[in-house]
Amino acid sequence: MSRLCVLPIIEGHGEDGSIRTLLQRIWTELLDGEYVEVLKPIRVNRYKVVQSEELGRVVNLAAAKLREATSDDPSMILILIDAENDAPCVLGPDLLRRAREHRGDVDISCVLANVQYETWFVAAAPSLGDHLDLSGDTKLPESPEAARLGKAWIKKRIRGIKYSETVDQPSMTKAMDLSLCRSKSPSFDKLCRELEVRLNG
Repeated sequence: MSRLCVLPIIEGHGEDGSIRTLLQRIWTELLDGEYVEVLKPIRVNRYKVVQSEELGRVVNLAAAKLREATSDDPSMILILIDAENDAPCVLGPDLLRRAREHRGDVDISCVLANVQYETWFVAAAPSLGDHLDLSGDTKLPESPEAARLGKAWIKKRIRGIKYSETVDQPSMTKAMDLSLCRSKSPSFDKLCRELEVRLNG
């Protein structure tokens, strides 16, 4: 299939303004898909959604919104939250298993940005010169996830007064080199692979 309809479950205001751009760019630019429709995301409290009761509520809500969508394309729910201090290889599969227990009738994917969404900007930093002042860096991180670099690293280098999730995250998502990010960020590669499976399914 080269078309897809996605209902994202996210945690932050920044992702609210950037998830559509991110998924559309991955689908069309990286994967050469025809079209992906990204429905209005459902925002959740990251620490509440890892609890079974809240997870079930939002997954059921997402499934209902997918049913209401007018698209005839294949559809999926994408849970995208920050790993923070949790191990993605543990929390991710656990969240997916519990989400599928609530709604086994819907295609669900779960991706944890390791460590944070901003870690993907660190991975793509060389392509973000209009947004980041990298003049003080003699060498840029090769493995930002292993080094646990994220929002704090971006805040120190942001051009302008201060880093704003709602302003800078969407604009940086639009500008970042996706291939570079994928090569340096295993969690971003995971997101790409999850979409790739749907493209080739």
